[in-house]
Amino acid sequence: MKKTKYTTISIPVTLAKKIEERINGTGFNSVTSYVVFILRQLISSIEIDKTGKSKEPFTKKDEEEIKKRLKALGYI
Repeated sequence: MKKTKYTTISIPVTLAKKIEERINGTGFNSVTSYVVFILRQLISSIEIDKTGKSKEPFTKKDEEEIKKRLKALGYI
């Protein structure tokens, strides 16, 4: 079984507290698990193919959803 390696990323305490409040009562058991989930979603939605172009361009709806998520996380 291959062991996954991890790194540490620092976020502001106020943001971490907002995330803790947001995940209360959800299936997420930690701020880390929630942040990893959100980042995976974001990265998969913008992955680039071998030509250097996005697999699918962002629609206005995609852009609004990402903005909503970043706002909820305190980034905008």
